Amino acid sequence: MLGLTSRDLLLFVIVAALTMLAPFILNPFPTNSGLAQFNGGYPDLMQRFVIFGIFAIGFNILFGLTGYLSFGHAAFLGVGSYAAIWMMKLLTLNVIPAIIMGVVFAGLFALVVGFVSLRRSGIYFSILTLAFAQMSYALAYSVLTPITGGETGLQLKSTDTPLLSNLSATEIGRANLFGIDMRASYEMSVGNWLFTFNAGYYIAAAFMLLSFYIAIRLFRSPFGMMLRAVKSNQQRMNYTGLNSRPYTLAAFVISGMYAGLAGGLMVAMDTQVGPERMFWTASGEVVLMTILGGAGTLIGPVLGAGMIKYMENIVSKINDSILHQWFAFMPDGIEDALVFVIHPFIGKGWHLTLGLLFMLVVIFLPGGLVEGGQRIAAVFRRKETKATSVESDAAKQQQHPE
Repeated sequence: MLGLTSRDLLLFVIVAALTMLAPFILNPFPTNSGLAQFNGGYPDLMQRFVIFGIFAIGFNILFGLTGYLSFGHAAFLGVGSYAAIWMMKLLTLNVIPAIIMGVVFAGLFALVVGFVSLRRSGIYFSILTLAFAQMSYALAYSVLTPITGGETGLQLKSTDTPLLSNLSATEIGRANLFGIDMRASYEMSVGNWLFTFNAGYYIAAAFMLLSFYIAIRLFRSPFGMMLRAVKSNQQRMNYTGLNSRPYTLAAFVISGMYAGLAGGLMVAMDTQVGPERMFWTASGEVVLMTILGGAGTLIGPVLGAGMIKYMENIVSKINDSILHQWFAFMPDGIEDALVFVIHPFIGKGWHLTLGLLFMLVVIFLPGGLVEGGQRIAAVFRRKETKATSVESDAAKQQQHPE
């Protein structure tokens, strides 16, 4: 079905179900609970989950399949964002043309960068991509200010009059999908729980599912097998007479187009863009997402993106006053000591928590969170096998008593 094996189809259905039910899954605590601050089911965060999931899926096509580590993918995210915002400013507020332009321009830019960078491999390739990204950031920040808006960036203004829009003289346009406002939401209250269903999230989720489906097809295709051959031993592949450059360049461009799609969706959800989106830290973030979730796996990058964005938006909000509320039942001395110990790892120190988590994953779970899940599943399978074996032995003893 859909050209997928039964196993891949099951994975796709699970991802689709989790995506569609995210408002329920990410809001496990009632709004009047002290743990409600751990709920992540609000529109902005859910949108970030799926958009950065797309970004990480695309990066994984390059890094996970070919082994080429790019430190410059944020450049394609930024190019896609700028192309999308200009499409909205000049042509239409409908997000589809903006997203298409984001993908096209990011793909063209990736073609240029890849053509130059893929002449080298290893650390030299990584440094070249980082150099391109930093040059792009510098251009956007201080050189191409009439196009990029410089430090302040670009956003929709009352002076913007898209060609295919009917805005009044002072009206600020809103991104939409054939009239559906990206910020339109429906809230459902069930007891003390509040669930928000946002139009922008489900539109971004649909693009994420499409991106995930394409990634599955790429992974299982002969093209994907060629990319794995590049990762396994590119030199031996070249000795057989196969030219690997067209394959790696195609993977690089596809990966850049995924980044452009993510950039276009970011503009569709929040109609503004700045040069910080192209900074090297954004490129490093997608590397962390992919490795944390599991490079070379299908679902891993999505899991990694979700975990990092959750920590960035939830763990960063925890402060000392919240900790004191949690430990208020303890004696004052122990309460203060616990707050003192935990303080560096929360709030602005959430990066320290992420760093420690990343170190533990790299050391003990080189395959990322996916490997952790596989190990847990293997333990349960062994227990089931052992239980079945014991039952079988008991049945045999009953049939043939000594």
